[in-house]
Amino acid sequence: MAEALDLSVYVKRQDDGTAHLDLAVEGIDCAACITEIEGGLSHLPGLLAARLNYTTHRLMLQWEGSLDPATFVQELDRLGYRAHPFRARALEEEEARRAQWLLKCLAVAGFASMNIMLLAVSVWSGNVSDISPETRDFFHWLAALISLPAVAYAGQPFFRSAIGALKNGRTNMDVPITIGILLALLMSVIETINHAEHTYFDSVVMLLFFLLCGRYLDQAMRRRTRAVAGNLASLRAEVAHRLDQHGEPTLVPTVALRRNDRVLVRPGERIPVDGIVIAGASEVDESLVTGETSLRSLQEGDTVYAGSFNHAGALTVHVTAAGQGTLLDEVERLLENASAAKSRYRQLADRVARAYAPIVHAAAALTALVWIATGSSVHDAVITAVAVLIITCPCALALAIPVVQVVASGTLFKANVLLNSGDALERLAHIDTIVFDKTGTLTLPEMRVANTAAIEPELLETAARLAMSSHHPLAAAVAREIRSAKPFPGVVEEPGRGVRAIVDNREIRLGSPSFCGAEDLAAIMAGENEQASVIAFSRGEERVVLLVRQALRPDALHTVRALQDLGLDCRILSGDRPAAVGPIAHALGIASWRGGAKPADKIGELKLLMANGKKVLMVGDGLNDAPALASADVSMSPITASDLTQAQADAVFLGDKLAPVLDAITISRRAHALMRQNLVLALVYNLIAVPLAFLGYVTPLVAALAMSGSSSLVTLNALRARGKKVDPMAKASTGPSRLTEIASQGA
Repeated sequence: MAEALDLSVYVKRQDDGTAHLDLAVEGIDCAACITEIEGGLSHLPGLLAARLNYTTHRLMLQWEGSLDPATFVQELDRLGYRAHPFRARALEEEEARRAQWLLKCLAVAGFASMNIMLLAVSVWSGNVSDISPETRDFFHWLAALISLPAVAYAGQPFFRSAIGALKNGRTNMDVPITIGILLALLMSVIETINHAEHTYFDSVVMLLFFLLCGRYLDQAMRRRTRAVAGNLASLRAEVAHRLDQHGEPTLVPTVALRRNDRVLVRPGERIPVDGIVIAGASEVDESLVTGETSLRSLQEGDTVYAGSFNHAGALTVHVTAAGQGTLLDEVERLLENASAAKSRYRQLADRVARAYAPIVHAAAALTALVWIATGSSVHDAVITAVAVLIITCPCALALAIPVVQVVASGTLFKANVLLNSGDALERLAHIDTIVFDKTGTLTLPEMRVANTAAIEPELLETAARLAMSSHHPLAAAVAREIRSAKPFPGVVEEPGRGVRAIVDNREIRLGSPSFCGAEDLAAIMAGENEQASVIAFSRGEERVVLLVRQALRPDALHTVRALQDLGLDCRILSGDRPAAVGPIAHALGIASWRGGAKPADKIGELKLLMANGKKVLMVGDGLNDAPALASADVSMSPITASDLTQAQADAVFLGDKLAPVLDAITISRRAHALMRQNLVLALVYNLIAVPLAFLGYVTPLVAALAMSGSSSLVTLNALRARGKKVDPMAKASTGPSRLTEIASQGA
């Protein structure tokens, strides 16, 4: 009852009468747990939705009526899972403890396997030379003394998982592993007591070590993704200046703001709410929220979004949404829903394991029963059954796919692609549609001056040196045009207008066209270049206007054409203005594109594509892309993307080129083919080895060697995942001059 009282504090009541609760679930060991948990709760009356996120182990529950939240915990306990209120900090601490525990298990298994292998090599060499039975027995007992406590400690991750599965009438990959390890240890002890020549302590501990390597790496990858995903909170302003009825500002926590309040947002502050500007004018950076790279000029009556950064003047904002209901909150909600949906993907190894485990158990049990029924001793029957269990041990299966993943991941790393998800290779191999964001994805993340060729170099250098004293994004783009120079002394900045200084007895200015007296020239330049932002520079009577925009990635054209040659449908879905998206789509030969898309719009487009049977890869970099990345079948982002976006992407690529996207697809297709080949090899191996073991022609030692041989075979096959990268530039039908022209024109 106390648990119910505790849980009620965490229940969120919605305006429509429904209730929402997030629980952290312990004991999840494979993707099959998703179906079991969600299906096990579906019979509860009033439950509207139960979504489990495999990455975060977060169970999101929504219900109506008077359902006691303690019922969920009780039902999960019946299914074999512990649950408690979801708290991000508590989850991170628990995952840190688990990572440390797994690392200790791995260290124990590694240390024990090295020492036992030394003893085993001595016994193997002695058996073909002159080792005495007493010395051999002594080495066997030493191996037992090392392996028994080592396995008891290091095998806990598998033992606990297997026991939990069996208690609830299900199996997973850890069940045959646990049975094989325990039986092999038991038979090794019996063989040691009976002064036998061979024991299997070395095989058991070595297998445990390799399996723990995979378990630790998988857990570390998911933990890193969860930790980075928490950075969404950094975009929320913690405090705000609320205006009272007399217009006096009072500093209050953002959570205290309500609809119809008025807040003052000063230059250099992040906007804390969604609202409407009722006084003031400024320029805001909404790139993290909407994907729009150009600063947006605000006047009275314009809408603003929480998370935007105010650059210039002070704004008075009428609050329409604060906390719950803001665009930033919608991004977070869409992100959770999309992540939970994508986590239902079940890896190839998990799918095979569901059928594999009961077959292994049945084969070993049948072997023992048949041998006893035909008059053999219990000892011989158990020895033969253990041989069957060892020879069918899922070592090859457990290693076949991870080894391919390791080799392919190394190849991708050389191609500047970092994987965030263990099953990304499988999903990348199946895609047939690629949806690109524009800003920072097809284009370079940093803006540059596009018309440098039309400006006198000495004048451009002077403007760049003056720009070094400004924090405005457009000025920063101008400052990048010189690599090493010192800013001018005595620079004065006028907020919202620009910067000025006296150089050689002449005033120089950089900023808005009106500030520099270049309104007419700026109007002409802007009319001819609608997709560019303008910043003006003046020196005495001289006036120039600099066009600032993002340039295409240098190989974007060739990479897109190479992807289309592979039969992939390439599209653009951007939050930027249609006027800025259209020229990029035309330059790249992409017929299907859309601009001005909000986060929910992007998810809607992706869901429509997937509903029509498409397998979609989403490539994006902005905060507004994060829900779409989580919603797509598979996703990638550049390393320059926001932390939250990188966390939701299944892979991150480095550098200024787009070619890593092409490399990721070609390498993943090759890797997936090798995964399937390895499973076939493991199946053929079992079809040959199991009958021989069943008939008694294979001893446990030979079975262990055969098991190791099968693992070596699939490992050697996995090395074929290393291959040459695809060079889209070499296959491009258009010459470098055309690409250079498009890149220089920019967005």
